[in-house]
Amino acid sequence: MRAYYFDDLPGDQRLPHDSGKSVSDETLEAIGVLHWHIPVDEAGGFKAVDAVATQRNYKNRDVIVITKESLGDEYETKIKNFYKEHMHEDEEIRYILEGSGFFDVREHATESWIRCHMSAGDLMVLPAGIYHRFTLDEKNRVRTMRLFKDEPKWIAYNRGIETDTSPYRLDYLKSIEVH
Repeated sequence: MRAYYFDDLPGDQRLPHDSGKSVSDETLEAIGVLHWHIPVDEAGGFKAVDAVATQRNYKNRDVIVITKESLGDEYETKIKNFYKEHMHEDEEIRYILEGSGFFDVREHATESWIRCHMSAGDLMVLPAGIYHRFTLDEKNRVRTMRLFKDEPKWIAYNRGIETDTSPYRLDYLKSIEVH
């Protein structure tokens, strides 16, 4: 995974938008973002992913494919929806099995976007309450394992007054020591 500040220039969201300013692992950790690179085992074994799941108490998982073929007529709408700034009430955990894409996470202190380019073998944990968004890159394909602490769910709460004051957002800000 490569992390850098988003350049904020207009243009296709699937382009790199690379400002040339790298972001360190320490900066990501300071905002609660964790990541590992775990090579995808072609034989189907996921021992290292299972170890992370056990350590973090993830009980369920599924696999999703995001491509023009898999989403059909809903493709453009789904891609635009994923790219809206939002948060979740649960951690968001993604392990890239094939393809690649971008997770953009909001750095609270500066309101800057940090772009994380992920490809096969990258596993990322976004804390509950962090503002983020997702898009494919120019390859327009990703197959991703989603991990969940409880039953699989994916409810996005778009940024606004209600999400800014939600208990999950406030807990997140407390966890990164923002007052």
